[in-house]
Amino acid sequence: MELEAVAKSYARWAPVYDRTFGAVTHAGRRRATSFANHVGGTVLEVGVGTGLALPFYAPHMQVTGIDFSEEMLAKAHERVAEQGLRHVRELRQMDARALDFADESFDTVCAMHIMSVVPEPERVLAEMARVCRRGGHVLITNHFAAEGKGALARIERMVAPLSDLLGWHSDFDRARVLGDARLELVEEDGLPPLGLMTYLRLRRRD
Repeated sequence: MELEAVAKSYARWAPVYDRTFGAVTHAGRRRATSFANHVGGTVLEVGVGTGLALPFYAPHMQVTGIDFSEEMLAKAHERVAEQGLRHVRELRQMDARALDFADESFDTVCAMHIMSVVPEPERVLAEMARVCRRGGHVLITNHFAAEGKGALARIERMVAPLSDLLGWHSDFDRARVLGDARLELVEEDGLPPLGLMTYLRLRRRD
């Protein structure tokens, strides 16, 4: 998916995102932020969107969020102001393929339901690994393509050509976020609704 298509798609979705995709992806946000709160320290949320996860971080956290969509970020800024989320240090417009942060800047790096949206997810993953400290964690929640030839897999392949319109790839292969040698998979779990979403916890090798 090209970056321009992503930007146009999320400009369309921004006004209704919280009531549509936001509801379906709630469990993943809760799971990721719960772990981040347990670890503590600094967090980078890649693809912060409208800021749906921001209220779930504990007050002792230091949270930075980035997103390419200015429309989404505007809503995230509104959320921070309206709810007085003082743990949010910064929200910035940025291309996730070229993060403007030094190596090993964050204790935890989260990407919640965005890896099947961004262009070149392997490059995004590499950047997430780069800015995560050694021994820290990269948390990914996402929908991945169903294995086999069942009904769900067929539906995903049928919908795939509409990726630019929908704003995400329905047939996204999980292997695309497991290829960075700096990261080891330490936890994987299905998420509601109906296990359609997956939670991955990857640890940055020492």
